[in-house]
Amino acid sequence: MGVEVRVEGLTKSFGRQAVWSDVTLTLPAGEISVLLGPSGTGKSVFLKTLVGLLEPDRGSVWVGDQDLPRLRERELYEVRKLFGVLFQDGALFGSMNIYDNVAFPLREHTRRPEREIRQIVTEKLDMVGLLGAEKKLPAEVSGGMRKRAGLARALVLNPQIVLFDEPDSGLDPVRTAYLNQLIIDLNQQTDATFLIVTHDINTARTVPDNIGLIYHGHLAMFGPREMLLSSEEPVVRQFLNAQRIGPIGMTEEKDADELAAERRSGQELPPLPPIPRQLRPSNGLPRRAERTPGQWCRENGVMPPIGSFV
Repeated sequence: MGVEVRVEGLTKSFGRQAVWSDVTLTLPAGEISVLLGPSGTGKSVFLKTLVGLLEPDRGSVWVGDQDLPRLRERELYEVRKLFGVLFQDGALFGSMNIYDNVAFPLREHTRRPEREIRQIVTEKLDMVGLLGAEKKLPAEVSGGMRKRAGLARALVLNPQIVLFDEPDSGLDPVRTAYLNQLIIDLNQQTDATFLIVTHDINTARTVPDNIGLIYHGHLAMFGPREMLLSSEEPVVRQFLNAQRIGPIGMTEEKDADELAAERRSGQELPPLPPIPRQLRPSNGLPRRAERTPGQWCRENGVMPPIGSFV
């Protein structure tokens, strides 16, 4: 069963270089959330801060009733057991076969007998469709299979929170589609809280329950999927439309002169495309009971976009 994660006023910098500041959001228990943002906005840094690998300058990360930045090392170690992480490249050990890679956390952090470890590893490999590939080395399988092996390893300790750092990185659109469906199915099976950092717009439009967008050192917006996909905020529309027109520039925020030149030229952002249907579990069963976007807005004191939903 997933747990809620509450981020309050989180701020992080490296020396004089601010990464992002005053980020506040809630990852609802058991739901899938996606975090978007231009390259270099610190999305991966945010994931590392969530799991306690980096210490923020200010702010809180509440996992249940525990605030991670204020925990002692031993307490933090225990809370980290609630997390599973899928890194961009799978982060597999090249000298170990897939079975031993997935078994590694169980051997490192538990005292389970090998018979029990084999049962658990087999179950997780089956969940990600890798039964039969146990003896292969990471270099002997495709990038998609390495991602799935990394995902099996992230799930092997039955985490209540799973973080995905650009799971689609290096995958073609077909493999990304398969991985997205796998994420939906695993969320249904585990009921864990999922957070996905991605650049893939199709993933953001079809997979999550909630979407956030980090831009220019701040969280521009966070809320139900339909709320962002119908937003009139220029930065959201530009990103979701993958357009050059708008406040996002090649390396940073466009200055006033660039934006004024766009307005004088008559260039405008196109309307957002229709909101697609959210992916459903492949077994045909419904996803867990979901709040409507209107309910989320009322719970969080947020005004929904005009003419969208209630």
